Amino acid sequence: MKKRTKRRIIWGVVALAFILALVVIFKPKTSGPLDGVAKDVFLVKQETVQKRTLKHELLMSGSIKALEEATLFPRVNGKLLKNVLREGDAVKKNQTVSLIERDEVGAVYEPVVVPSTITGVVGRVYLDPGANVTVSTPVALVVNQEKVRVAVDIPERYIGEIYKGQPATLRVDALPGKEFEAKLTIISPVVDSTSRAVAVEFYADNTKGLLKSGMFAKVDITLSEKTNAVSVSKQSVYTDEETNETYVFVPSADGKTAVRRNVKTGFINSNHLEVSEGLSAGEQVLTFTYGLKDGSKIELEK
Repeated sequence: MKKRTKRRIIWGVVALAFILALVVIFKPKTSGPLDGVAKDVFLVKQETVQKRTLKHELLMSGSIKALEEATLFPRVNGKLLKNVLREGDAVKKNQTVSLIERDEVGAVYEPVVVPSTITGVVGRVYLDPGANVTVSTPVALVVNQEKVRVAVDIPERYIGEIYKGQPATLRVDALPGKEFEAKLTIISPVVDSTSRAVAVEFYADNTKGLLKSGMFAKVDITLSEKTNAVSVSKQSVYTDEETNETYVFVPSADGKTAVRRNVKTGFINSNHLEVSEGLSAGEQVLTFTYGLKDGSKIELEK
């Protein structure tokens, strides 16, 4: 009985394996993007050579600060008697912001004023009336935000490409889609020996008050640019490792073969590359395809 049971199990396993093999052999094939394309034919995409304005840009980030900021301190020790002004109130230079009551037993004095040292807006009031203060206790913050500044560090290698008055674009996450014109106003005369960077400041007009001190900002400065540059995507340009020649592939007249064409390149940025010789605007080039060679059979992807 044991032998018969063992034989049945073996024949059952063999039958199951045979059935699975038949399923694999006769299983219908699902369609794919390469169906109908011969194995020795490359399915390729193409792009149009265009004239573009190519820019070499440097993107930096920093925090926005008001052009002028002043932290106000009492002139005497005592108690905060009153906040004359609150956050958002306009204030002129020497105008009273707070009043301090002297803390001296047995003597009565007139309240001591805490004046603003600049013209601007009260940004913060730090204390409530009755709080003890000393000459080192900050009472209020006044800011002049008609103009704002952003301090950033620019790597040493770009020093030769920056100058005072250079235009830049400022963006903040809090105001998506908005751009603000800024100018490079201050360039430090020294390079930090540790970071190998130079400290600079960009100024931007803020008469509408949209930019707030403390906001995180991105500053985009154009170091150089080339207008009307005949260009293609960087990935579409190849370099011959043996001859160091640069080239692209273009479709043959009948669109069935890849044709190598040597080109000369010029201006380059993060996405595109200028082709100074070898291509004209409006022509088609094949985008990067691994293994593509001169004379390879191709099929253009619709």
